[in-house]
Amino acid sequence: MVVNCSALPETLLESELFGHEKGAFTGAQAAKKGRFELAEGGTLFLDEIGELSQSVQVKLLNVVQDREFQRLGGIAPIKCNVRLITATNKDLEKAVEEGSFREDLYYRLNVFPIYLPPLRERRTDIMLLADFFLQKYNEENNKQIRRISTPAIDLLVQYHWPGNVRELQNCIERAVLICDEDSIKSYHLPPSLQTSDSVNEHANPVSFAAAVDNFERELIIDSLKKCQGNQTKAAQLLDTSLRIINYKIAKLNISPRQFKLSKS
Repeated sequence: MVVNCSALPETLLESELFGHEKGAFTGAQAAKKGRFELAEGGTLFLDEIGELSQSVQVKLLNVVQDREFQRLGGIAPIKCNVRLITATNKDLEKAVEEGSFREDLYYRLNVFPIYLPPLRERRTDIMLLADFFLQKYNEENNKQIRRISTPAIDLLVQYHWPGNVRELQNCIERAVLICDEDSIKSYHLPPSLQTSDSVNEHANPVSFAAAVDNFERELIIDSLKKCQGNQTKAAQLLDTSLRIINYKIAKLNISPRQFKLSKS
């Protein structure tokens, strides 16, 4: 069971976590069980724990410490047996020093911490997540996009992902929505990824020349794949001359050999 602590105002969050009795506040026309009661014997995941107000922190501390709580407007304590998992993108130690997060609650929660590095520091996860999101949004949008092209993969892996997994998720969802082919190409990705400087935290918007290069690289690589590295056939497939293909291959630093099938 999951609760996003930043998505609700304080009063509603208390009601969501601990429940309320009838008449506890305006609109409380019936008693309601909170997430701690509903998760009895199981696990409750509190996301964005660093956004809790001081008053909710006190009540949460009581639950963690004494394994009991009261509904809003109630007087009878309710025992609970719940495994609690929390997450935050804040530096809680700094928040404790600044006084915005209770020190006693921090140490009660900090029993077994797991630190998840930002996505840019675990690049091997990028394509695993991208493939998962591709399948997810294929199903949601009734599409049959089979793969992510090699140039698009290069852009995904090189990008610094300041928004971490949520940014990657939005990126793939956007690509699926606008893609009308069987594979996601580099030009289906957001402009922030379409530049060689995208690994830089202060990357500039993509230039026209860079966008054209990315588009041409995509077309040539796909053609070379289909023709198993044969540049003459790739030129015919693209309805251009072998001289132009050779010039573009050299300019864009593409190696046709990597697309040739090895003979056993």
